[in-house]
Amino acid sequence: MPHRTRLGSAALILLLVAGGATRAREREPNASYAARRAQLRAMLDGPAVLFGYTGREDASPSYVFHQEENFYYLTGHNEEGAAMVIVPDVPAGRSWNGPREILFLPPRNPMAERWDGPRIAPGDADVAARTGFGSVRPFGELEDDLKKLSEVFDKFYLLLPREGEEGYPHYRIWHDWFKARLPGAKSVDLHAMLGAMRQVKIASELKLLEKAIEVSMDAHLAAMRMMRPGLYEYQVAARMEYIHKFAGCEREGYAPIVGAGFNSTVLHYNKLERQIEDGDVVVLDVGAQCDGYVADITRTLPANGKFSPRQREIYEIVLGAQNAVLEALRPGMRLSRSGPNSLFKIAYDYINTHGTDREGRSLGRYFIHGLGHHVGLNVHDAGDPGRPLEPGMVVTIEPGIYIPEENLGVRIEDIVLITEDGYQLLTARLPRTIEAVEREMAREETGVASSRAAPAAGLHGPASIFIMTGGTELRALLKGKSPPGGDFAGRPSAKRPDTNPGARRNGQSDTTASGDGDSARR
Repeated sequence: MPHRTRLGSAALILLLVAGGATRAREREPNASYAARRAQLRAMLDGPAVLFGYTGREDASPSYVFHQEENFYYLTGHNEEGAAMVIVPDVPAGRSWNGPREILFLPPRNPMAERWDGPRIAPGDADVAARTGFGSVRPFGELEDDLKKLSEVFDKFYLLLPREGEEGYPHYRIWHDWFKARLPGAKSVDLHAMLGAMRQVKIASELKLLEKAIEVSMDAHLAAMRMMRPGLYEYQVAARMEYIHKFAGCEREGYAPIVGAGFNSTVLHYNKLERQIEDGDVVVLDVGAQCDGYVADITRTLPANGKFSPRQREIYEIVLGAQNAVLEALRPGMRLSRSGPNSLFKIAYDYINTHGTDREGRSLGRYFIHGLGHHVGLNVHDAGDPGRPLEPGMVVTIEPGIYIPEENLGVRIEDIVLITEDGYQLLTARLPRTIEAVEREMAREETGVASSRAAPAAGLHGPASIFIMTGGTELRALLKGKSPPGGDFAGRPSAKRPDTNPGARRNGQSDTTASGDGDSARR
């Protein structure tokens, strides 16, 4: 695009010194995707037809392609305009001589590749090795293959549109496309099958998920060390997002939540425009998406590095509720609000029997969301949220108390892997206790000066954050001075644009809000 900011030589040198080597997006081995397709095929009595995103779901100039989650789960293919067919065993008395699984890709378009870069095409010599599919055909052949399959099978499995579907209507558009070509074919929904599969992670998935968790914990640790009165919420979020991107993560798993004071009581607060004040608590619900997998972590910090007595009281109650849940966490328990083995009930009962509000009322009324949810390719991953927990599931545990009248919200959210005999706390190295949080906050980041009790001043974070500003600003930065038109202490001379770079593009998730699946962020 025209009018891009150019880096001067000094800025370029800083980038080279501070930066690391770029890397391609990591994916699971082809064998992992093939095993999932085989698992799905064994459950089918008709062909499964899945469509990837086209790359035209969003017209924004900031759009970066990200594959439809279910399609990616079965293929690992992260390019536009693809489709896939999985063919099960053929009914008795009928025959199908074609492949059992076919990947359909757009033909090569040299002019488009001049703009967008090379793509995998059906005729590539290495297409089978790169995709893991023995049969890769041009997308234009899909319609004929489906018509041939309709002569063998009475039903097809697709991801059908759901009531209340939000964002780009991907499922409706492709179901309409399918029905227009096979009007007499019966369509069966695939969401439940794939959701159940996605809830149990295999080792290659856990490797990618753990990377997202590790990078997200690094970002939370940096936020703890930089937190102080005088900063703006957006500055803290920017530091965390920088760490995610610097580590190679492609985007935020969801719109970052950094809420100070009253904003700590707003569950989905993402405006990020308030200045943090002495005496505030700040809720940070921020997680990275790395190689497709999303982390979801929340910590609550005292702005000045020390919890007040009331803040300490509420924090200890939330932590106690989380610890009570962890004590009971094992296969067979449920995240549901009610029913047998409800972990939510354990957390709610603890909160409701410890402490009161200013009117002397119990605090259960201020725990207003669900206890947790599955994480994976989506921050609220697919599947039945009330399903009994099984080994291999990865879920969050996130009790919270939100008292608007006191400008006091506390949420503690950790990620656990369910094991055969209990759980593994995947976020264990991130401080949870008051003592550990305050101790970590006392470890100021290198290059971050000023007292926590005073308004922020000077540089905040490594110089590499600010080097994109150009020559005059760069020289001012290296001298520790403010650039023209504003300063580096979080005091802009003009109102900051109302942006939300971490928001999900399509507004789609593989779960719908429900009483049992609802949690602090949907």
